[in-house]
Amino acid sequence: MLFLLYLVLGACAGVMAGLFGIGGGLIIVPVLIFSFKAQGMSSEVLTHMAVGTSLATMVITSLSSIKAHQDEGAVQWKIFTTLSIGILAGAFMGVYTAVHLSGHLLQKLLGVFAILVSAKMWFGFKVREGARIPGKVVLVSTGVVIGSVSSMFGIGGGTLSVPFLRRISLTMKQAVGTSAACGLPIALMGALSNMVLGENNPQLPALATGYVYWPAFLGIVLTSVLLARFGARLAHGLPAEKLQKMFAVFLFVVGAQFLV
Repeated sequence: MLFLLYLVLGACAGVMAGLFGIGGGLIIVPVLIFSFKAQGMSSEVLTHMAVGTSLATMVITSLSSIKAHQDEGAVQWKIFTTLSIGILAGAFMGVYTAVHLSGHLLQKLLGVFAILVSAKMWFGFKVREGARIPGKVVLVSTGVVIGSVSSMFGIGGGTLSVPFLRRISLTMKQAVGTSAACGLPIALMGALSNMVLGENNPQLPALATGYVYWPAFLGIVLTSVLLARFGARLAHGLPAEKLQKMFAVFLFVVGAQFLV
């Protein structure tokens, strides 16, 4: 029954990854927390297991999502390359910080963060027409912030990268496509860091490597890869304003769930 839940979760996460460029983490993490509790997993590690497993699944989901967005010409590779330098460093910093926080505190922080970003997405961005792309120092520094926050919460980075990319005048579709690409270095560094830093925890369940639980990983990736391309195609067929509003509502619901 739990493996069936992981399959359904993967399908939902795949659609969200393609639709919003978020890697699906904002769905995966809360549902995994619930399912791990049902399995009787130790409360000391289940939140970190949800975060680490979410990041591991996004390695696969991101690849499928990137391909779909690239087919639409939406990934801005020059911006992505510079951002990734900071993202890789930030992703390790985020995991290192997360493993020293309680799971309860992580959940509350994620709830507040998601609601704040939701409000910003709903009311819109100050998009400057003809704005220049920031220099390398700004892009790398921004990448550090995106990577650290995203890996701490097990998300793909879209909650930060999409608003930032919109702020520097990318269209919504370009922002989502480039954000989807940024999810790959976040996921790679985040998953590896969770496996290494969590390896010696005595509360780990069987079939886990550090804070990555492989049965959940397998179930999620089996369906998420197929649905990520569908989500990306859906994103390119929707009006930009409607896509932005949908993203805002989705984030608010998730944030409220964590706080309540």
